[in-house]
Amino acid sequence: MHCAALKEGEGMQQPQGPFCQSCAMPLQKEEDFGTNADGSKSEEYCRYCYQAGKFTEPDISMKEMVDKVVSFLVSLEKMPEAQAREIGTTFIPQLKRWRE
Repeated sequence: MHCAALKEGEGMQQPQGPFCQSCAMPLQKEEDFGTNADGSKSEEYCRYCYQAGKFTEPDISMKEMVDKVVSFLVSLEKMPEAQAREIGTTFIPQLKRWRE
């Protein structure tokens, strides 16, 4: 899985951009980006969420995405669950995929 790179700020941590507009994964390297239907690089989504112009999990709900992000932050980033859940529930709803 994957998730937002987080930067300490005043109060809440803020994701550094650019980042996936589905899961908030940072898009730092060429291979991080998903692909459009024509094979070109998607400027908005990561390779885990978007391939060949389609979402890899088209039926995932926003709550399920938040749970995936929280799980990633807890298991791989060793973040306390309460902090991870606060980040997930704050940032995921603001992303393009979930506002549409």
